[in-house]
Amino acid sequence: MYKVIFHNQNQVYELYARAIYQSDMYGFIEVEEFVFGEKAQLVVDPSEEKLKAEFASVTRSYIPMHSIVRIDEVEKEGTGKIVPVKGEKVAQFPFAPPMRQPQDTE
Repeated sequence: MYKVIFHNQNQVYELYARAIYQSDMYGFIEVEEFVFGEKAQLVVDPSEEKLKAEFASVTRSYIPMHSIVRIDEVEKEGTGKIVPVKGEKVAQFPFAPPMRQPQDTE
């Protein structure tokens, strides 16, 4: 079981999955077999419900490596969540954009 934490559109996602591996597509991590909390829980977490809805029909997700904050191998799943980025505590890993090639002006 893995806990995957990553950035997505000014939010930090924390989700649990049974399978992750480096993708054949350069620069991506593949995440499969998402795990969400039990339906028998008495308290419903709106953040986890939003996460469930977003990944309801997803069988495999490709997450860019530069968006990954952390991947932990854990013994059992916890509660997935989506947290807005406050700005000062979490920053995206810096990367240099590809350099543009000079255009021929003939």
